[in-house]
Amino acid sequence: MTTKKRKATKNSKSAKSTKASGKSKSPAKRSARAALSVATNARRSVEERVAALTEAPIAASEKEDDLQAVLDVLRNKEEPQQVRLATLQTLQASSFGAPAFESLRGDYIAVLRELATDPDPELRQRALGILARQKDGFAQKKLLEGLRDSEKALVPLEKALQLLSYDVHSDAYSVSREIVEKPPSTVAKREALRLLAADATAAPIFEKILRDKDEMAENRQISASVMQTLNPEKLRTHAREILLDTSEYDDIQATCLTALTQFGDAEAIAQDETLKTHVDKLSSEASPKVKQSARQFLKKYSG
Repeated sequence: MTTKKRKATKNSKSAKSTKASGKSKSPAKRSARAALSVATNARRSVEERVAALTEAPIAASEKEDDLQAVLDVLRNKEEPQQVRLATLQTLQASSFGAPAFESLRGDYIAVLRELATDPDPELRQRALGILARQKDGFAQKKLLEGLRDSEKALVPLEKALQLLSYDVHSDAYSVSREIVEKPPSTVAKREALRLLAADATAAPIFEKILRDKDEMAENRQISASVMQTLNPEKLRTHAREILLDTSEYDDIQATCLTALTQFGDAEAIAQDETLKTHVDKLSSEASPKVKQSARQFLKKYSG
């Protein structure tokens, strides 16, 4: 018998023997249990515990005691931050449709609410983010409290506005209007405007910002985009006036040209010789960005 045949026969016998024994255990289950044991062991190194949490999904364990042990790691403020963050990430990944997680869901939400006021700022923000995406009333209340009173803020103001946008209520609109009126920072004002984009009564705010040459270009561009939804006729009127204003900024003129190209009233523009003549001039004499937008406008309306 050749060497190759002997090896093949040996491998075949070995495979049959393993199959016949019926004693083999699922490597995935062993791996999950072993990983959970390392992850919850405070005597193991941070690196080992984080690696264990990354290796095996918590949902692979079917024992509620194992799941509760992992949840205790997340709850424990004495645990290293890296371990708690890895635990939160693993728990959140396991929360999507894993049957084994259902028995833990209520406790998990309760711990997330505890984390919302945790001393660690990154854990606070991540927990509030998860709760906000689930439209959790507790998270909404805490975020609004922080907007009204900076001493109660759990996350930066602009982050609170972003999280509130997942489930906007009238209180959030009210606070956002105050921030736009008296912004504590440029970023906060921008996020407040984005939140107000869903408020049908906020059109006058965006109209005012669009026409304000002292306003930041990004805020004026946001306003143009929002007005297309809230009041498209007003946007077209303002866009035309902005384009005819030779003292306007290039970025805003380009934005208005794009708005008219995409959403303009074709019949009205066809009869607007003053506008078309001006845009034709822009297509050859303006900055490169405005030239490009002007040529796209003319291609659509002068064909």
